[in-house]
Amino acid sequence: MTTDTPRTILVTGASSGFGALTVRALADAGHTVYAGIRHTAGRNAPAVAGLDRYAAEHGVSLYAVELDVTSQDSADAAVARVLASEGRLDVVLHNAGHMVTGPAEAFTPEQLADLYDVNVLGAQRVNRAALPRLRERGEGLLVWIGSSSTRGGCPPFLGPYFAAKAAMDALAVSYAGELVRFGIDTAIVVPGAFTSGTNHFLHAGSPADTGRAAAYDERYGALLSELGKRLAGLIPRDANPAEFAETVVRLVELPAGRRPLRTHVDPARDGSEVVSAVADRIRAEFFRRAGLDDLLTQGSSL
Repeated sequence: MTTDTPRTILVTGASSGFGALTVRALADAGHTVYAGIRHTAGRNAPAVAGLDRYAAEHGVSLYAVELDVTSQDSADAAVARVLASEGRLDVVLHNAGHMVTGPAEAFTPEQLADLYDVNVLGAQRVNRAALPRLRERGEGLLVWIGSSSTRGGCPPFLGPYFAAKAAMDALAVSYAGELVRFGIDTAIVVPGAFTSGTNHFLHAGSPADTGRAAAYDERYGALLSELGKRLAGLIPRDANPAEFAETVVRLVELPAGRRPLRTHVDPARDGSEVVSAVADRIRAEFFRRAGLDDLLTQGSSL
């Protein structure tokens, strides 16, 4: 069962990849969507122009809003813009993130801090901007875009990115229990390694310490150069990133309290879904033992 009520939705990191696909799919479904994009008047101006063209050609409510998740002022301003224009905010979708590849040792601590700043602290900033209004209304939905690496197959040389995604997942799970009494749902969407159609690997960062990175080349150089190809070989040829966006639309349109805590979209089937089913069930059983049953929704575990 789904609801036909249109929602007002803010999506972070919507200039490309999953974010760009998802804002269009949500708008096509009849929702009012604000695509959070940084540097809207600068390097991402073409992405904004593309959104505007799409909205005009398809007659949908899709708007770009300046949003840099590394700035609390920017997050506050983006949420304020949505509220001023629409008078409400129903869904926040945490999609902003950055990927890196290379030997973990060769990334400086500052680089790891930057990754956490986008992938983890960015979500916290947006939550602090949006949650007071959602709590006041007593309803809403947070959608967190995770990674199958958190509990599934996690190849080497992606460690800093995987660590940040694992931290975000832990934050999302904690928020789920802390917000349920306010009527706010949590949904974690777990994509696998889509190696085409998202520019995920194309825009990946690299280690700043090139000397240490070079020390790994003798033993791992071939593996590093072939990593993308190896991962792509696990994915069926008919895998379509649009399936991810369609999954988000279905979650948004489910009735409050009926959404699953975690939904996997992983054509490579790297095992994350199996491990997550056990982990989430153990969490639910622990909550029941501790007398915290009211913090669990119907979809808290399989």
